[in-house]
Amino acid sequence: MNNDTFYCKFIEPEESLADFVESIGVFHNPADEPRDVVVLPDGRIDLFFSRSATEPFHVTLMGLETEPEQRSVTPQTLNFAISFKPLAVEYILQTSIAEFLNSAQNYPNNFWGFNDTDLNDFDAFYKKISDKVKTLIPKEIDERKRKLFNLIYESKGEMTVQQLSQSVSWSSRQINRYFNQYLGLSLKSYCNILRFRKSLEHVAKGKLFPELNFTDQNHFIKEIKKFSGVVPKELSKNKDDRFVLLSLLKRK
Repeated sequence: MNNDTFYCKFIEPEESLADFVESIGVFHNPADEPRDVVVLPDGRIDLFFSRSATEPFHVTLMGLETEPEQRSVTPQTLNFAISFKPLAVEYILQTSIAEFLNSAQNYPNNFWGFNDTDLNDFDAFYKKISDKVKTLIPKEIDERKRKLFNLIYESKGEMTVQQLSQSVSWSSRQINRYFNQYLGLSLKSYCNILRFRKSLEHVAKGKLFPELNFTDQNHFIKEIKKFSGVVPKELSKNKDDRFVLLSLLKRK
């Protein structure tokens, strides 16, 4: 997205990272004024490498969002980010993000060997972060989990918990225990976020009626408002491009 000052873009990772990484991207506000945006839940786990006019280089891991959040992007902010899929929490980050749902955690400034100079060249950053993640991919991965997350993504969150459980031969109780342990929310809650995100593609095209398996129009409006803070019609207008994710979809 590029409207006078604020700029952001995301690039898909190479195929070898596809189970763990959704995209690698950049946010840049070179202006001397803050930029107000609304961050929408999208099911991604973002690791930011950042600096701004008021803060030196720092590294931040964002937990999953379950509600819209108003943020102000400070002047002269530059963020490079790698956006992970949930499978990466256990296997790449080797941690749990359950404790910071709708919040963030600061990481050491030298995390994975990155520093301020890595923000000088996005292409070099893309290669360095890709190479680093490759070294962290374990030789053995629970295939139930790999298949589960592939099905969740491919179905855009539209498969039921029961359908997913049967497809991967893993009990729904065990799946929910895993989700709550590592991500801090249930499988159904995560699927609802992905369904909302898919709905954004329709809203971006001006389609303000449910295209997915919502019960009815009222259910659709309720879910859109839950995750965006506004009804579909207002979301579609996207005044001042404040809904960054929607703005990106409109430019595709």
